Amino acid sequence: MKNAEATTAENTPALAEQGATVAPEKASSKKGAPPKKSTPKAKKATKRAAPKKVAKPAAKKAAKAKPAKEAAVPREFSKKAIVLELLHRPKGATLAELTEATKWQAHSVRGFISGTLSKKMDLPVVSAKREDGSRVYSLAK
Repeated sequence: MKNAEATTAENTPALAEQGATVAPEKASSKKGAPPKKSTPKAKKATKRAAPKKVAKPAAKKAAKAKPAKEAAVPREFSKKAIVLELLHRPKGATLAELTEATKWQAHSVRGFISGTLSKKMDLPVVSAKREDGSRVYSLAK
């Protein structure tokens, strides 16, 4: 019996160890993988400014000088001129009159009065409510 067991063990081929089941490898795509994103680069040092050039003679500058603009005087028939003309009236102008004259929406007229007239032009605009509930704007005297 010993011989039979020995011969059968010797005659049988050794079995290979069975590995884990693995999915088959995919074929590579035509495009390939996108390039690897690199880390952000450090900011470069700022360059020093070039030395300032020497000023040219004043005679040339005087010839090219532009006249100073007068901010308080609008062009004739501009919407700014129309609004100022309406506000200069003794009774002032209602919001409805201003919107009709300028073809602006009410919030645009109020913004123009607040921003341009009051802040930029430094004009004293007075706002009052009438008995009928309408708002009247006028320039203070």
